[in-house]
Amino acid sequence: MELRKGFDNSILLLAVVLTCFGVVMVYSSSSIMAAKRYADGFHFLKRQGLFAVAGMLIMVAAMHVDYHRLRKFAVPFLLFCFALLVAVLIPGIGSNAGGASRWIRLGGFNVQPAELAKIALVVYMAHSLSKKKEKIKSFKLGFIPYMVVLAALLALLLKQPDLGSAMTLGGVAMVMLLVAGARLSYLVSLVILALPFLYFLVMNVDYRRKRILAFLNPWEDPTNTGFQIIQSWIAFGTGGLFGNGLGEGKQKLFFLPEAHTDFIFAVVGEELGYAGVLVISAMFLVLVMRGMRTALHAPDDFGRYLAFGLTLLLGLEAFVNIAVVLGMLPTKGLALPFLSYGGTSLFCTLGAVGVLLNISSQAPGEVR
Repeated sequence: MELRKGFDNSILLLAVVLTCFGVVMVYSSSSIMAAKRYADGFHFLKRQGLFAVAGMLIMVAAMHVDYHRLRKFAVPFLLFCFALLVAVLIPGIGSNAGGASRWIRLGGFNVQPAELAKIALVVYMAHSLSKKKEKIKSFKLGFIPYMVVLAALLALLLKQPDLGSAMTLGGVAMVMLLVAGARLSYLVSLVILALPFLYFLVMNVDYRRKRILAFLNPWEDPTNTGFQIIQSWIAFGTGGLFGNGLGEGKQKLFFLPEAHTDFIFAVVGEELGYAGVLVISAMFLVLVMRGMRTALHAPDDFGRYLAFGLTLLLGLEAFVNIAVVLGMLPTKGLALPFLSYGGTSLFCTLGAVGVLLNISSQAPGEVR
């Protein structure tokens, strides 16, 4: 891929490298399982490779489309995502798996509306916040409208149920409001009021309560609720400093659940060791730093809020996934950007990167 002067080449190279590495790791973590389940060890490799190619095309397209054009689509895109989040709950339209209805099946592929909704909310908030300016300090005009939109989105996500995406979306929205100048007292008050509700959502739902207890002491039930995180720790432990070698991991052999999706980082730890984990973590850190730099040097408020929101979304998802796999947070079904198997997540991630690149290309020449 040709590097064009003006784009942030660091963001572009990191996105391409992480995506290609993700395809390799999806194959490494899924080939044995795919051979048993589909009689084709390349099943997930072929699909993720196709997703990667399509995602790269989306990224290139977004790179070359002026990000200001997104403003006219901010509200329609958000409404479209609302419709998808409602549709996914309708039997016969939504695809149910593991007790959750989070996907809409189109042909041979699954679309996850929650991933689109995350991008839609960031675009909408960037568009709206850039227009309100000082009005953002008003409780009636600058706080309540966003809370109504956010509450509606969270209610639909919790209905699926998808607490991980709901908390991610809520966190991104709150930080964007804070950066835009919303009164801290409003945000703190909202968090305090939300804590009892969050406690109810976690402790009054059996599987969520078990996840919390497993997080606190996974060895209490090592063959059931604590099984996944223990297997993840074993993967990191056996990987040592430099790993067992690409493709040589053993935990993916039906020991580590979701090895090619939510827990793919554990496979990285086992096969590439601490060195590999450090390199991938550093790449995410640099990506976030470059994204924040893009936000700081964006030519207008819309670009600043948009770049900040998209970077925050990517960084928060990466941090939460890695923290979960390391046992630092309770288990959540959240994909690792670029690496985890899945088309919708990769499309949205690379699309977001494309928008970031376009914003970076419009920064004043002296700070490119």
